Amino acid sequence: MHQLTTVEQVHEEGSYLFTAADPYGDPEEIIVVPCGDGVEAWVNRCTHENQRFDTGRGVPMRDGEIICPRHGSLFDACGGDCDNGEAAGTTLPDIDIAERHGTVFLIDDDYEFSHEGGIDDDDGPSSTSHLQL
Repeated sequence: MHQLTTVEQVHEEGSYLFTAADPYGDPEEIIVVPCGDGVEAWVNRCTHENQRFDTGRGVPMRDGEIICPRHGSLFDACGGDCDNGEAAGTTLPDIDIAERHGTVFLIDDDYEFSHEGGIDDDDGPSSTSHLQL
């Protein structure tokens, strides 16, 4: 069991992103989003084309639904189900979390906490741009 964040922080900031090792030891981004008065956790990618929901600026949400930034499919933040757009008929992979006295814990036996933020946030690129025009 690993302490992640608080329910209050998720509701104030709109979401929480962390990276964990999946059952195969590969890094997987996970989002924690508001659900009613509590929170739920999902793998950070659309079921249609593996588009990340949170690309470093928080999870786009509206009226209790997670919005895929690529094609606009809407996923229920509490159940993970999608009934519109390219991802219609699919459900986001869920991650087991627990909330105790306002604190959120990762309790999923298949995932081991690595660090806060996205996969590349622990050793990402420097602020210097390498783009040339």
